[in-house]
Amino acid sequence: MKISRLVEQIPPSGIRAFFDLVLGMKDVISLGVGEPDFVTPWNIRERAIYSLEEGYTSYTSNKGMAELRRDISRHLQNKYGLKYDHEEEILVTVGVSEAFDLAIRAIVEKGAEVLITDPCYVSYGPIVTLCAGTPVPIKTPSEKGFKISPKDINKACSSGTKAIILNYPTNPTGASYSRKELTAISEIVARRGLIMLSDEIYCELTYDFGHTAFPVLPGMKERTVYLNGFSKAYAMTGWRIGYACGPREIIAAMTKIHQYTMMCVPITSQMAAREALKSGDRAIQEMKREYRRRRQFVVSRLNEIGLSCHMPEGAFYAFPSIRSTGMSSMEFAGKLLASQKVAVVPGTAFGASGEGHVRISYASSFENLKEALSRMERFLKDRP
Repeated sequence: MKISRLVEQIPPSGIRAFFDLVLGMKDVISLGVGEPDFVTPWNIRERAIYSLEEGYTSYTSNKGMAELRRDISRHLQNKYGLKYDHEEEILVTVGVSEAFDLAIRAIVEKGAEVLITDPCYVSYGPIVTLCAGTPVPIKTPSEKGFKISPKDINKACSSGTKAIILNYPTNPTGASYSRKELTAISEIVARRGLIMLSDEIYCELTYDFGHTAFPVLPGMKERTVYLNGFSKAYAMTGWRIGYACGPREIIAAMTKIHQYTMMCVPITSQMAAREALKSGDRAIQEMKREYRRRRQFVVSRLNEIGLSCHMPEGAFYAFPSIRSTGMSSMEFAGKLLASQKVAVVPGTAFGASGEGHVRISYASSFENLKEALSRMERFLKDRP
């Protein structure tokens, strides 16, 4: 049986490959999974349960429930002053992952180049490759705060560059961008005629300054596909619900693909998402306060035990350097797991520039974090 060459050349997810090793091990503290350790707030779960009792078990519009799309439109207008037509410019998707996949398939033709930061979320490069596009990584070293600059973008562009993907706050580094930094990026995006795919799933988990949505910047709404969802801020990962907003011709193309693949997002998740937008702000702020407390502890403790770590500006990840150990990222993660039963993700899972780092998720209980950091300290002291 012949497998597609495009599929054959894509390596398995570096995260999943590593965490297959964790399965079956006892007493492992996992700081690897990018998932809130909180349960979805009760009022959101209750609304979903009640919707089932009311008999909401049907398909919805391919685009998503009109009521939910109106809620999303209203939410973005109230929060950022963004105006999207709920009929033509918003699509409800199976998580942000599907939204990203649809956007790439809608705009990328064979050989088109798409700029991605390196390190970045594991799906970006492979999805571009599956669409016969060419991912072009832009290194974001720790010395630059894991951020790209307009100069970096300009240097990476060619006549075949179609789009750029920007995720902020960023998985895996926690880096984010001020309005001033984003404005400078937007100017080179406009000058180069690029389409911006702005993945802002961690927007509510920005700690040190206000989050700026990319399409609010001058001239950017008409060239930005804005991606967001409910997984991180509302602790709704298992509900698999996200959305995309953008120019109507791109959303129409994404919807066409969505019709033939997913058809629609489960109605139960859509009902839960409506409740999240209606009354989820208090829960967001409570979770954010706890993440902020953990962030401070984890970063301070990492630096204390000798693993240099910058202070992430958002999300719930720390990305410390392990270069001082003389080990590769994979070697460090493997030996830490074997000797101390602490699971972290090798930085190379997120791109070649992730070498020399590991990703630590502080979406874990404070007690787990304290114990895990103590084990890591023991690991560093016991190594030859």
